[in-house]
Amino acid sequence: MIKIKDKNFQPFISEESIQNSIHSLALQISADYEGRTPILISVLSGSLFFTADLMRQLTIPCTLACVKVNSYEGDSSTGKCELALDLSVSIEGKDIIILEDIIDTGNTIQFLMNHFQNQNPKSLTVATLLFKPAALIHQIQPNYVGFEIDPLFVVGYGLDYDQIGRGLPAIYQLVK
Repeated sequence: MIKIKDKNFQPFISEESIQNSIHSLALQISADYEGRTPILISVLSGSLFFTADLMRQLTIPCTLACVKVNSYEGDSSTGKCELALDLSVSIEGKDIIILEDIIDTGNTIQFLMNHFQNQNPKSLTVATLLFKPAALIHQIQPNYVGFEIDPLFVVGYGLDYDQIGRGLPAIYQLVK
């Protein structure tokens, strides 16, 4: 059990399980993109750890770009997406893989997919470490999923509670 600010969290997904899942995703992505050089777009700040670990395990060449979308306040989504940092590279005609830490309502990923689709990429796919299908309000199915989870509030491995907890090597769930 750990305490972050005024909330208690219990272990949920171990560091070893996370790394095993990322290894499997890297193998799948490497096979799917063999002979190509995709641009990995890391959605900051949460996907930083996922991006770094995944990128190191890919066996294909790739490049990296980052975006930042503001959509959370404390432990809940505001429902509004605002692009705080946009790409500094052109994605026109390129293979794009958006890397997310978590997809729950789908607001952020839907916003980003629409934003990037307008820039005419060759292909656009999504890889997420965590996916909450029961929380979706958009029809989204990520191409690569590390773990499907129930609609729990989780922290660690890039995920935060009010900006704290990102550096935890495992993932913890909120204790009600």
